[in-house]
Amino acid sequence: MNAPMHLPPHLTESALAARLDRFTIETPSWGYADTGTRFGKFLQAAAAGTIDEKLADAGHVHRLTGCCPTVALHVLWDFPHDDAGRLVGTPAAAATAVAGSAKSHAVAIGSINPNVFQDQRYKFGSVTNIDPAVRSVAMAHLMSSVELAKAAGSNLLSLWFADGSNYPAQANIRERKRWMHNALEALHAAMPPGMTMLVEYKPFEPTFYHTDIADWGMAASFARGAGPHAKVLVDTGHHLQGTNIEHIVAFLIAEGLLGGFHFNDRKYADDDLTMGSIDPYQLFRIFAEIAQAERETGKDLAIAYMIDQSHNIKPKIEAMIQTVMTAQEHFVKAMLIDFDAAAAARQQGDVVMAEGAWRSAYATDVRGFLADYRKSKGLPPDPLMAHRESGYEAKAAAARGGRKSAGGGGNSYA
Repeated sequence: MNAPMHLPPHLTESALAARLDRFTIETPSWGYADTGTRFGKFLQAAAAGTIDEKLADAGHVHRLTGCCPTVALHVLWDFPHDDAGRLVGTPAAAATAVAGSAKSHAVAIGSINPNVFQDQRYKFGSVTNIDPAVRSVAMAHLMSSVELAKAAGSNLLSLWFADGSNYPAQANIRERKRWMHNALEALHAAMPPGMTMLVEYKPFEPTFYHTDIADWGMAASFARGAGPHAKVLVDTGHHLQGTNIEHIVAFLIAEGLLGGFHFNDRKYADDDLTMGSIDPYQLFRIFAEIAQAERETGKDLAIAYMIDQSHNIKPKIEAMIQTVMTAQEHFVKAMLIDFDAAAAARQQGDVVMAEGAWRSAYATDVRGFLADYRKSKGLPPDPLMAHRESGYEAKAAAARGGRKSAGGGGNSYA
């Protein structure tokens, strides 16, 4: 048996395990495929090449971890489309086929991610393009994505826009703001009850002068303008160097606007590295803000925890399992913070002891607890090693590797 963890007075081990039961993480279909950078991609023999293979890999990850029941889908990459980017068949038929495949692999469809950045017509933007015909095409795709989500049983519409400009005077920024607001408001009106719109932001790339939704404040403003079921999605790689992401998280929680995360890590910009690989303490601080809010309110926050990473070097499934285990580890560490002790220290102006409550929790080795927790659920105590011992990678490589070409480049995620 592992030595028991030091729990804060307000927490029992059974309560911690129960909260962990409710901590689910959505894996992305594109994370199982051959993905890379804008310059190219390094092919992996075991990487998924079809939507059924992506869902099979996701099901394998869920069987090993027990906490990844849903899969995020990208509309253009995971549903059948013709060369003009039009959905083949009806949304209901397309969604039914993919949902059936997901069910066969013991997972469900999670967030639906439209794509209004890949087509050549979006060179100067999608819903903020100066050409009304292009705006119309983009809106048709977004509306079709809502229908896909409805038919697939998804309650999350995840939106990211590459819209922006590269040079001063290239665009009328206020005009584009109006077009973005109008698009999101119309899309929100088309959503059925129970669906949530997640509005993502990014300060730069692929446009480098201005981005139409460049930071969390703009995303929050657009979400408020769209309607009550619109929230902000925080991608942990979409920030300028030195940004205090946990401050943003705390602010959005206070405003009731934190809708979800795209988890990854970065060293310089949007590097899409595996979660916690560069700055694990930042990940802990983000979870600490969530754990503190849940401690104060006595209820779970309605947050969609999702992964968005480009596994260009690491094996796809191993990187996904590694990320899931890292998320669980740091989530548990954050739950171990003695928030009452930290609050008492703050009241006394004792900065050292207030910080010490967080540092003590972060320094706790929770791997033994997690191993025991997984065993109690009939799961392997070490999902990563269980995957390596399963032979799944070799079987997938044997079945899929022969179809790979040596080429690279093009779309980073397709």
